[in-house]
Order: sequence, then structure tokens, then C-alpha cells
Amino acid sequence: MRRVSDTVMLMDTPDDTLANAAAGGDRAAFAALIARHYDRIFGLAYRLTGSRAEAEDLTQDICAALPVKLRHWRGEARFTTWLYRVVINGVHDLRRRQATRGRASIGWGDWETARQDEIVTSRALHDWLADAMGRLSPELRDTAALVLGEEMTQAEAGAVLGVSEGTIAWRMSEMKKRLRAMAAEEAR
Repeated sequence: MRRVSDTVMLMDTPDDTLANAAAGGDRAAFAALIARHYDRIFGLAYRLTGSRAEAEDLTQDICAALPVKLRHWRGEARFTTWLYRVVINGVHDLRRRQATRGRASIGWGDWETARQDEIVTSRALHDWLADAMGRLSPELRDTAALVLGEEMTQAEAGAVLGVSEGTIAWRMSEMKKRLRAMAAEEAR
């Protein structure tokens, strides 16, 4: 049985050490990682999906799959960089599933058309920024979520997304340009 001092010591242990221990089956190390990063996982998932319900479900799915995923963590990057990539991949998988469901539902008649209209209407109730971010490409949303939401440097975001720092700078410039255009169009 672990003592309180063991638990406190785990909270002071670096992520990489905890991740290696958790990959080897150490439940206390895994619990410490989840306690330390749960809010980070949820926050990024929420910024990427724009939906609290989707972010909650995605966060739970990621946490449930993390013990298996940790076995593949090689420690080549910081643990948080790897974890951000896991979340982004989870969001991309969710988007693909949603797109597949959307394509599968075409032709279901008036009921499906009405349901799709209701979904569009409910999304319109989100605040302007969430709506505007939703109109950007996934690459721009991912970049904005990391740089603005997670307050990463452009170099850090580039490492997570697997692109150069210059690409991140271009994406941020492009995102700002598109948001300004959307705001100007809505102001007319």
C-alpha cells in the first residue's frame, strides 16, 4: 500500500519518468499523469471541437486508451508534446467519423434533413469566435488551439503538429486574416 509521502513524491516526479513507469504498468504513476494532465486534455479537446459534450467524451476515450498508447511512447519528445499529438489525433479521428456519418445520412429523407437543420441552428447559438473558428480549416484551428489556447510558442506548436515554425507563423497570420474578413463581412 502506498503512503501519502509516496503520492506526494509522485506528484513531484517528471512526466517522462511517470510515463515510463505507467507504460510498465505502474497504476499510481498513471493516476498521477491523469491527475496532472486531465484538464489539459479536456481544454485542448474543447478548443478543437467547440463542444463541451464532444470534448468530455473525447477526454474520457483518450484517458481510457492512454495505458495502451503509453506503451508506444518512445520519449523522443516531451511527454506533453506527445500528449497534445494524441489529443489532436483523437480529434481528427472524431472529425473523420462525423464526416462518414454525415455522408451515410444523405438521402434519409425529410427526417434527416430536419435533424441536420436543427444541428446547424443549435450551432449558430455558439458565440461568434467559436463559430468563426469552426469555419477555419482544421490546420488553422489546430494551430490556433495550441498557440492561443495552450499558449505554446510557435516552435512548440510546430513540434506537436510536425511542421516548421515558419508554417505555424504563416497559419497564425492566415487565421488572423480570415477572422478579420469574417468580422468585416458580418459587420456589413
